[in-house]
Amino acid sequence: MTESKADKTLNIKGVVCPYTLVKSKLAMEDLDVGQVLEILLDYPEASESIPKAMTNYGHTVLKVEKINSTDWVVQVKKEIED
Repeated sequence: MTESKADKTLNIKGVVCPYTLVKSKLAMEDLDVGQVLEILLDYPEASESIPKAMTNYGHTVLKVEKINSTDWVVQVKKEIED
């Protein structure tokens, strides 16, 4: 997985499913193809469901990393226009 500079950061700490995915999908729609969204989250289930969903939508997951005892960072590159 490559480290990329994010074009937009979405902080959804404190948000639970399914809202984590809804907010992530909406944020992706605001990006242009080729741009990178960085998602900060603290809901363990979302650290698995968001990357899986983004792959299903046709985007590339660049990074899923647990950055401390409670938080993850997920980077997704937009590959197709929604």
